[in-house]
Amino acid sequence: MPMKLYIGDIIKTKKPHPCGNDEWEIVRTGMDFRIRCLKCNHQAWIPRTKLEKSIKKIIKSNAPIEDTHES
Repeated sequence: MPMKLYIGDIIKTKKPHPCGNDEWEIVRTGMDFRIRCLKCNHQAWIPRTKLEKSIKKIIKSNAPIEDTHES
């Protein structure tokens, strides 16, 4: 089952970007993800499977808050 990743999530990767940063923001989701380096603003397209394997941890999740209030 795929990981729950949302636009705006901040993730930490196992390997750093050449600029030295290992934190990225998810800009677009789907089969391929677009991620943006938080240090140099470089953007990259990466397949979902490759991204899921490279994630060390989710620093900030932008998951929607589910409404548990019943009317």
